[in-house]
Amino acid sequence: MIAQGDVFLRALGVRSQQLHPAILAQLRQPHAPEDSVHGVFETAGSRFGRLAFLARPVLGSSLLLTRFGADVPFVLTARASRTAAGRAVLETTRRFEFPGATEVISDRLVEDPEAGGLRNLLGDRRRVELILDCTVTDHGSLRMQSRHVALVLGGRRIPLRGPFGIVVSVEDGWDAEHQRRTIAMEARHPLLGTVLEYRGWYRPNDLGDAESQYE
Repeated sequence: MIAQGDVFLRALGVRSQQLHPAILAQLRQPHAPEDSVHGVFETAGSRFGRLAFLARPVLGSSLLLTRFGADVPFVLTARASRTAAGRAVLETTRRFEFPGATEVISDRLVEDPEAGGLRNLLGDRRRVELILDCTVTDHGSLRMQSRHVALVLGGRRIPLRGPFGIVVSVEDGWDAEHQRRTIAMEARHPLLGTVLEYRGWYRPNDLGDAESQYE
């Protein structure tokens, strides 16, 4: 059996027991061939949209956002699987419904014991690679932070450091008052500050009437 959040559970190991019970229950659910949820980002996008247009010829699409907005509806679609070697994989697509346009970010998370974390390949061409450390916060949220960023071109990995690097952090939590998952992502550049962000909420499909027990 493959769990929906197998890639996170295996990366966390015994630390997964520290997750909020609602998050842990959802991650343990048997995966469907494809699972989609709807939510709203209170804030989403980039204030450096023109840079996304300049980067697309090299990086491809489904990686950067060209717009910035508030109260942006989104659809998150995820598919869990395993590699031939048995490693957990989670492929995710996020559709941002900005007024007048839909923009997409996609990624592929792979369990990577050798790297000591998760390997995250971004965009349709998978040309940006992050190595993410997974931890659990004091409030039981799942937190991921980039330790290494590289550009993948022609089979070569080119590390991005200093003025060429970014630091990505993601926190996935639980809002007990409204019975819903929360998500916050920020990508920061050492000189430009926040270059990409989204922060909001969504309701999982699989907890149903049992959600109220997770206070």
